[in-house]
Amino acid sequence: MTTRVYIRPIALADSPQAEEGEAIRLGGGLTYASGFALIVRDGGAVVSRRRVGTSDMMTAVGELPDALGIEASVQWDNLRRAHAPLICGTRTVRLDQPQIMGILNVTPDSFSDGGEFLDKPDAALDHAHAMLAAGAGIIDVGGESTRPGAAAVWEGDEVKRVVPVIERLAASGAAISIDSRRSTVIEAALAAGAHIVNDVSAMRHDPRTVEIVRRSGVPVVLMHAPGGDGDLHADGEYTDVVLDVFDWLLERRDAALAAGIARDKIVLDPGIGFGKTLAENLALINALPLFHALGQPLLFGASRKRLIGALSNEAPAHQRTAGSVMLALKAMDSGAQLLRVHDVAETVQALHVWRGLRDAALTDFSQLV
Repeated sequence: MTTRVYIRPIALADSPQAEEGEAIRLGGGLTYASGFALIVRDGGAVVSRRRVGTSDMMTAVGELPDALGIEASVQWDNLRRAHAPLICGTRTVRLDQPQIMGILNVTPDSFSDGGEFLDKPDAALDHAHAMLAAGAGIIDVGGESTRPGAAAVWEGDEVKRVVPVIERLAASGAAISIDSRRSTVIEAALAAGAHIVNDVSAMRHDPRTVEIVRRSGVPVVLMHAPGGDGDLHADGEYTDVVLDVFDWLLERRDAALAAGIARDKIVLDPGIGFGKTLAENLALINALPLFHALGQPLLFGASRKRLIGALSNEAPAHQRTAGSVMLALKAMDSGAQLLRVHDVAETVQALHVWRGLRDAALTDFSQLV
């Protein structure tokens, strides 16, 4: 492993005036950072960690060796990068504030709602419309469970599950993402009216996916998962889970760019729950602001996941709403642009209160006195 540098925001603020202007706006959103850890690691081991304030960052970067200094300068720019909205047909999904992506699983075995909407297009559509009415900006339609141990799905069955729902949703004008790693399914979903590709394999599973995404020009979500085709949750061994996942997403982003996918079409997801222990998931969630240094919008998906049960007396999936909302709020505080959730109404309500607090902080000029 080569020597690498990372700029991790470690002191967040409600507003720039709270830090007398000594704060940057993360990812063009409503989260501000005033303190940073400038980290260097070599051979997988952290060899230096220096706390740096906003006004001292360029001096600290200039003291790094040439190659590391260049990379740190890129990350510093990336942290402050504002992101263009996602264009989804007639809808525009702005990324200057958190947006809710509602989960619609058309599967028999998803861990939370498996079988609830399988072969029930009317029920699936009603649920999608309810999520949209509650404030979801995007509906994420999936026809394959990716929970640990889930059975493989033939792509023809996956197409039959998702296409009828997507066609009817598209006719209603909804913004739609297709949650799939198979090019045949992705191609059929885009033809049916989907606007975003959400690939849990980060386009590693099916080599045709890269060309389909490039040709179609749609946004693509690249998610971290350590395993390959057989099991996305396998091979989860990390020297430092936060920095290892950062490096992995950097490599996948650069591979997408090299394949001709436009930078403003790439969204990154650290893959909470995929091949990670409870401690590793918590470390990633706490370090989420770091991933803005990759310069892409961030998708966060921890809704009803196993880590919530592990922290709440093994509560079953349908009893994890409060924990899911808590994690969504943590992601909002970290500047994540897209939140993938089951409980849309509850998360949207939390988002409205969060936004009210942010707006109040931004207009509290008494902090300048």
